[in-house]
Amino acid sequence: MVHLLALDLVPADWPQLSLRWFHFVAGVLWIGLLYFFNWVNAGFAPTMDAETKKKVVPELMPRALFWFRWGAAITWLTGVMLAFLLYYHGPFLLKTGAKASAKDWLPAFLGLFVGFLIYDQLAKLLSKSADLAYLVWAALTVGFGCYLFGALGYSHRATFIHIGAMFGTAMAANVWMRIWPAQRRIITAVKSGQAPDPKDPAMATLRSRHNTFMSVPLFLAMVSVDQPGMHLDQWEYMWAGAMLIGFGLVWWIYKQVPKVKGF
Repeated sequence: MVHLLALDLVPADWPQLSLRWFHFVAGVLWIGLLYFFNWVNAGFAPTMDAETKKKVVPELMPRALFWFRWGAAITWLTGVMLAFLLYYHGPFLLKTGAKASAKDWLPAFLGLFVGFLIYDQLAKLLSKSADLAYLVWAALTVGFGCYLFGALGYSHRATFIHIGAMFGTAMAANVWMRIWPAQRRIITAVKSGQAPDPKDPAMATLRSRHNTFMSVPLFLAMVSVDQPGMHLDQWEYMWAGAMLIGFGLVWWIYKQVPKVKGF
């Protein structure tokens, strides 16, 4: 039976299946640790005194951050590989179903990196209004999707996955370029018994909070792109609504964090 089922699969399906598998496993590792940092460790860390932090932080955080940052890297890399396999060299990029050329997919691919640069500046400008920065950024990603769908003729599926990819790229860049460098300096300071530079905890907390907000619509983009119910004429309103619902959910969970106590 297994042999017969295997014969039914087109050889080209195996790389896609393997990439999807690794993409989701790495994503669970990454986002699971993101939620641990924001909703578990954030409530636990303030309960430690200086001497306890000096013992716990240098042992716990480097281990957790190792899996955190490499989970982010593998998730992003396998996501890009899937994009090339299914969209840039596959049949799902354009509404017409025509084979895409570089001029079709390159604006979207480069847009992911330009998007992080825009987000990064926005996060700095609105560093004292973390939630507002996210909401503005979310609105910009919907605008990016409208450009892909309306001006470039992308399919619903390709539009959704690229909105998710814009979130994922910003999140992965946050991990490697903002959160990890700041955390490394914090760990070094705590280990030596010194107070960290206040800019580092502020940076790590802000970008980690943004990543937590972005993770919810990112998951929607990952799991639902091929669902018929997502292919609505007014998809942009649906996506804006989904982002607001996700924002409300994450915001509510943050409010519960201080209420969850240890024994």
